[in-house]
Amino acid sequence: MIVVAIIFILLGVLIRYCKWYFLIAGYNTMSDEEKQKYDIEGIAKLFRNVMFGMASMIILGYFIAKFFKSPNILECSFWISIIIGVPYLLIKSNSKRYRKN
Repeated sequence: MIVVAIIFILLGVLIRYCKWYFLIAGYNTMSDEEKQKYDIEGIAKLFRNVMFGMASMIILGYFIAKFFKSPNILECSFWISIIIGVPYLLIKSNSKRYRKN
């Protein structure tokens, strides 16, 4: 599970700082006119923050699971981060906040 957390961190960094916007579903297939309508920097920042948050939950779950010697805690922290993080990311990134006028 720690590997998954590292992948989330890596994806967040690549999208935000290396401008790997092709990892954002649908953005790569938009026309240049459509891309101009979105604040991609804001969306990339959102992706970074959510990926870091999901990774943090998994890492925290890992240490709590080690402390209590219960692998179920790690699994729960993973699924909670996915169940909360993915819908939040989808809802926020598709909101009007990131559309330019």
